[in-house]
This record gives sequence, structure tokens and C-alpha cells, in this order.
Amino acid sequence: MTDHPLYHEGTRRLQDHFDTRRIADRLEQVTSHTEFTDKNRDLIQKSAMFFMASVSPDGQPDVSYKGGLPGFVRIVDSHTLAWPDYDGNGMFRTLGNALITPRVSLLFVDFDLPRRLRLHGTASVNLDDPLLEEMTGGQLVVRFNADRMFSNCPRYIHRMSVLEYSAYVPREDHEPPVPAWKTDPNFRDHLPKRG
Repeated sequence: MTDHPLYHEGTRRLQDHFDTRRIADRLEQVTSHTEFTDKNRDLIQKSAMFFMASVSPDGQPDVSYKGGLPGFVRIVDSHTLAWPDYDGNGMFRTLGNALITPRVSLLFVDFDLPRRLRLHGTASVNLDDPLLEEMTGGQLVVRFNADRMFSNCPRYIHRMSVLEYSAYVPREDHEPPVPAWKTDPNFRDHLPKRG
């Protein structure tokens, strides 16, 4: 298990105020694990999106949406994930944070069933990862090693369905359109030179 406790002084103060310490401890005992279960694998493999939370070296939090086609997140082993980072706005806020402060959290949500999975661990940003060749359209690969994972109460998850996958997601035999913001005169002269 991780050296990082799930609960701290702030969580304990609220648990004690609302008399939830016993159930919180029981939830940690029953649901917290270090290796993917079959249900975890199913959720991750069918996901076309997840959220990644990071923190900057000076403690500023950041969260990003990561999207692709189902299967864009690969399960590498019993506690490791990998996914491609696609071309974006070039700010690299979340991944820049992970380079300096690699402790991150991931949140996968299944809006159909509903269910959700929280993952805590460390991320590494790899410009020359061997998986990059297999990951269509990726400019780098992020690997995430989970040291704690647990399902979370799904009762407030809204039931939603994907109407259409983004046309911008890289895939075989598909040329994504140029995003409109890249043609804006405020930005187009500042775009990176691609070779």
C-alpha cells in the first residue's frame, strides 16, 4: 500500500463532525486496493475519457480532461496505465506539474452503469516510450503507477451517453481537422513549427 494515508486532519475533522469515521475506515478497508480488479479493467478499457488532477511545485492544483477513443488508456500491468498525450494548446499544465510533482490522481467515470474509480499514484512523462509507436497520434506517453485505487459511491452520477466521439481524436485512416483556434490571428503565428 502507499505511504500516503487516505485520510488526514481535515478529513478526520469532518468525519468526526458528521460521525462518518467508522464508515470511512471500513470503506478504506474493503474498497482500497493496489491492483486492478476485473471491474476496474472493464471500466478503464471502455472509457473514452478520464480526469487527471495534479499540483504545481508551489501547490497550485490543476485538473484536466483526457479524452480519446475507448481503449486509448492501456493497462500495462496489474497497477500501471499508459496513454498517449495528443496535440493540444501547448500549455502542458497538468503534465508539466507531473514532471516536477509526480503525485497525481485519476478519476474514471462510467456514465452508463453508473460507477467511478479513483486512482492515486505517480505519473511519468515519457518522450521516447516504446509504446509511442503503437499509440496513434500521440506526441508523448504518460505512464501512471497506482499505489491506491478504490471505487466510489455512484449515486450522484448523471446517466449520460456519448452522442459522438470527437473528430479531433487521432486514429488510423483519419486526418483530424484543424481546430478553429489554430487559425485565429491571435494564435496562428505562435504555433509550434512541426517538421
